[in-house]
Amino acid sequence: MNQALVQLKLKRFFIYIIMALLTLIAIIPVYLLLINATRSTEQINMGISWLPGKYVIYNWNALTSRGFRIGQGFYNSAFLSITTTVVNIYFASMTAYGLHVYRFKGRKLLWMVILIILTLPGTLSFIGFYQFVARLHMLDSYAPLIIPSIAGAGTVLFLRQYMSSVLSMELIDAARIDGAGEFRAFNVIILPVITPALAAQAIFTFVGSWNNFFGPFVFISSTKKYTLPMLVQMLRGNIYRTEYGGIYLGIAISLVPILIFYAFMSRFIISGITMGSIKE
Repeated sequence: MNQALVQLKLKRFFIYIIMALLTLIAIIPVYLLLINATRSTEQINMGISWLPGKYVIYNWNALTSRGFRIGQGFYNSAFLSITTTVVNIYFASMTAYGLHVYRFKGRKLLWMVILIILTLPGTLSFIGFYQFVARLHMLDSYAPLIIPSIAGAGTVLFLRQYMSSVLSMELIDAARIDGAGEFRAFNVIILPVITPALAAQAIFTFVGSWNNFFGPFVFISSTKKYTLPMLVQMLRGNIYRTEYGGIYLGIAISLVPILIFYAFMSRFIISGITMGSIKE
């Protein structure tokens, strides 16, 4: 009995060690980013430092003196990220609900197509998509970045698998017996049940959209529509000197909304798990 207890404690110890190492791997890059945001370009070129510098104000002036309109960048990135997240989560959950609940002809074929899409690289059809957007005269707008999020194959896969584990047909049948229509049952009953999965996918979608640089760089040409990653990239425009301190400060500022969004959405994940652990 004592030997089993010792083995259990050893397993827990090694698990804690691994978790601590993974935590350090995740935190150290962010910490170095914040440190470099307080250092000058010369200090950054000298190597890594674990202590903060005294050049925050200088980096801020370098950041704002080169057309870095932080308010405009925040608004553009927030609008694009929030809209993309809402569109992706809602329509993907509706698609996953239809694939999980309804038994229609071609259902398995549609599911197979979704799985095949997941295996294809996103850049494979980018040139054709750009030509298609150009023919529709939708360049220099957020539409090419928002509309494709409706067909989020990865989100559909995750939500359907989640529904398969937590959603019972008895709940849906009870809603239909009570006179609820399909859309009302989906919006009022189903969505609250899958809130933890929606929150998890919302975090991934929001972070991916917020940090997306390639898509906006290709489709957007007006400076007033630039997102934060695009504005930060503008700091490299000077061929004589690149203000790395200002770049690091701009990246650090762009992380703040991500942390706020994660802190807000993680509450729904925790509350959903807690609610699901209670047996009736």
